[in-house]
Amino acid sequence: MALAPLGSFLVALLALLWLVSRWLRRRGAGWGHRTLCAAGPARADDVRALVVTAHPDDEAMFFAPTILSLGRFRAQLWLLCCSSGNYYNQGESRKKELVQSCAVLGIPSSNVTVIDHRDLPDDPSVEWDTHLLSTFVLEHIETNHINLLITFDAGGVSGHANHIALYTALRYLQSEGKLPEGCRVLTLKSVNLLRKYISILDVPISCLQSQDVLFILTKEESELAKRAMQCHHSQLLWFRHTYILFSRFMVINSLCLL
Repeated sequence: MALAPLGSFLVALLALLWLVSRWLRRRGAGWGHRTLCAAGPARADDVRALVVTAHPDDEAMFFAPTILSLGRFRAQLWLLCCSSGNYYNQGESRKKELVQSCAVLGIPSSNVTVIDHRDLPDDPSVEWDTHLLSTFVLEHIETNHINLLITFDAGGVSGHANHIALYTALRYLQSEGKLPEGCRVLTLKSVNLLRKYISILDVPISCLQSQDVLFILTKEESELAKRAMQCHHSQLLWFRHTYILFSRFMVINSLCLL
């Protein structure tokens, strides 16, 4: 009998958290604009952003809130995917799926580049070469006059070695002074497993956490993020459907300046 009051309390607490999350989500659409301008260019529409990912589907699985929010603020967007995702010999299909996903997210195909280099395979057991990655990234920065770089943090969100290699390469470029003046680097903040799968219930927690930029998608934008992920037909195994429904990375991105 003593469990009944506790159960009622937990239900009430979850309901309150849900309501607070929805309220913060509605108010949060403009926060990214303010925090972005504080962390980078004075005007959001002056942003020329390059999102650096490891595999086709990273852009939808992890960075959709960033990409859609930057598009909302009229930033110019490019995507550099550093492998074709050929671990299961699906590279050609996955490159086409990537272009379709980026179209949904607002990145034109002309601004999407896939590196298909034998020394950068889609393989967590292979250590990607930092200097090789840096060369590819720097070339894109200089060609497109990029002033904002976005990639994974040291935890790689999922701990994938290829994700972490991108962080290492961008950290190398910054520490060696190779980035153009005024070019900033934002890294996507990894969270623990519980937070990763509580969807919008993580909004209040994210608002209280330390970060330099916080992007929260509206309900309509979240539907676009789901559509982008659904473009990756070859990857839609049962657990990916679960991810689409419950991952906070389909709704929220917390980013920190490197």
